[in-house]
Formats: sequence, structure tokens, C-alpha cells
Amino acid sequence: MEKVRYGVIGIGNMGTGHVQRLIAGRIPGAELTAVCDIKQDRLDWAKQACGDREIGYFLDSHELIESGLVDAVMIATPHYFHPIIGIDAFEHGLHVLSEKPIGVYTKKVREFMAAAEKSGKAFGIMYNQRTDAFYQKMREMVKDGVLGDLKRCVWIITDWYRTQAYYNSGGWRATWAGEGGGVLMNQCPHNLDLWQWIFGMPCAIYADCAYGKYHDIEVEDDVTAMAKYPNGATGVFITTTGEYPGTNRLEITGSKGKLVYERGRLTYTKLAVDEREFTFSSNQGFASIPCETCEIEVPAGHGEQHDGIFKNFTNHILFGEELLAPGCEGINGLSICNAMLLSSAKGKWVEIPNDGEEFWEWLQGMIKTSRLKDDAGVVFDTEGSYGNK
Repeated sequence: MEKVRYGVIGIGNMGTGHVQRLIAGRIPGAELTAVCDIKQDRLDWAKQACGDREIGYFLDSHELIESGLVDAVMIATPHYFHPIIGIDAFEHGLHVLSEKPIGVYTKKVREFMAAAEKSGKAFGIMYNQRTDAFYQKMREMVKDGVLGDLKRCVWIITDWYRTQAYYNSGGWRATWAGEGGGVLMNQCPHNLDLWQWIFGMPCAIYADCAYGKYHDIEVEDDVTAMAKYPNGATGVFITTTGEYPGTNRLEITGSKGKLVYERGRLTYTKLAVDEREFTFSSNQGFASIPCETCEIEVPAGHGEQHDGIFKNFTNHILFGEELLAPGCEGINGLSICNAMLLSSAKGKWVEIPNDGEEFWEWLQGMIKTSRLKDDAGVVFDTEGSYGNK
């Protein structure tokens, strides 16, 4: 194979960008050979954008998958369809790159993962923030033990401000039946992934989720959550789409120091002595540990983002390059998301991992009362393809 032939399924905000990067030639070894959307006007846009290229245009995802025109699909549809389309693609011998989140509930995502493993094809997720050198550096320092024994990870990510007009822009937005959640499912999949990618997976979650607190929506737009980790560390995750200007601050503390990433600056406070050692060796009740703070220079900046994941996935197929964002890891952030929503509903701690059955049952109840708008144009959580009612 000299080139990977891609089909983009879903030409909304994200899919449009993926079509544009492929036809612009920004992904070496990749070419766009097919597109799909349930709306004819989006296909009309694609035809104009692609010009005289030989492209297949489809109103149904299954038809694109069966067309023989593609080696891989990029799934950029509403969330519920990610595993449905992905499973269909794997069963037809195609590689799958999915937008985030990998799905809405872990029960379905496990089926997605099983189909990927059975197919033997490449499976990736568009976690473009993993290309950001700041997050890569934080992960490296944590994994290398620079911070010592991990104690706490706090992420205040409240600069996701959205207006009511944003939520009114699509019939599927901010509904349980259409999107499967709010700020956790739409804005924060990258943050939840990075939270666990850098610090590790929590073993239990407790959360308070407010539904429609700042907007006329049925899903969560304000979340405060706590996490427990197997080594005794704790975490806090705070997010909302209802604050302005908001904050984006990630702080990780260990026995040897602290990392803080905020406003494009990564600082490291290094303790002269491990805090655990100092606490039990000092004879001063109000002693201070000598320390120094420096800024960590990260020349690579924010990385190649979406282009970077696309290049990596293409190179994985063509040359066996290691995946930066394997699709099977998509379940990690989603497990945290599901646990937060379920914890808020129950008012109790929720353990991770779990089989996902309890969350799925709760979500089914929310879907039944959902006010999915008539102009959404699709029926969600079906077993059919994207495009069939």
C-alpha cells in the first residue's frame, strides 16, 4: 500500500476540517476518496471543495463502507454512532480512526474494542491534545518519577464558555438522546483523557453534576468531581460551560515537588528533600522544605494537533509507527465520564472499572425523557448505519 484511502463519515464541524486537511495534502501518504453525510447540503459542500477529484459521495455510512473505495474511515458523526459505524467498518476489513469521544457508554465501546481486535485492523482516536508537547512533558516527568510519590492532581477547566446560541445550533446538541451528555461528553473528552494519561486511572469517582444550570439544556453544564487512586492519591476535576473568562489550570503534586500548567507556561517546583522523608526527620514543627521553582521550556509547543494524529495513524498503517492515541484507550476517559454522571445521579462514590450496566440503565431512563429536536434528522443509538431512520 502506497497510500491510505480515507472516507470521512460526517461532515459537520470536525468532519469539515478533516476533509479540508486531506484535500490540502497536509497528511503525507493519505488521500480522500469518499465522504458521507446524512444531509445533502453537506455533500454539496464537499463536492465543491473537492473539485474534479474522483470522490465517492454517500448519504449512508454502510454504503460508503461497502463501496471498496476506502482503506480507512474517519468517523466524525454524533457520538452514539462512533462505535456503530466503527464496528461496521471493522467487519468489512477497514481501519478506523474515530473522533472523540469513542462512544457514549462503555458497554457499547467494549463491543467496538472487541471488533477492532478481531479484525486486526488499525484503531485510533482523535486525541489531538496528546500531540501537545506541554502535556507530553508533564506525562514524561510523572512517569519518570520526577515528582516522587504522586499525591494529587487538580484540573480546573472552566474556560469552555458557550452561549445558548451554541446549544441551539443543532437539534442533537445538549440532549441525552442526541449527544449523551453535556460538558463532559462534548467539551472535556480531551481533558479526561489527559487527566488519566498523565496521572493514571482513578479507582473511584464522586461527582456533583448540575443539569441546565446556566443554559436551557437538559444535560450537565457544571461539574465538580473528586477522584481516588489505587496508591492513595486524590484528584479534583472542575468544569463548566457557564463561566467567563474561566480558568484552565492543571496542577500535579508529588512528594518531590509540583507541576503547574496554566496560560501556556509549565512551572516545576522542586523540593530539596522528599517531603515524606523530611516530615519524619525534621525536628521543627513549622519547618519549610527548601525548594526552587523554574519554568520548563517546551520548544515543540502545542504540537501538530489533528494533523499530527492523522499523520501518526497513517504512518501506523503504512510503516508500523506506534500509535500515539490507540482507540482502545478511548474507554479510559469515557469510563471516568460515565462514573461522574452516575455518581451524581446516585449521590455516591462509583468504582472504576465496572461493567457499565448500571450507567447504561440510567442513561436509558434519561433518553426516554429527552427532548431531541425534530430537526436532528436521525434516530440515535440504533444498530443501523448513519443515514438510516
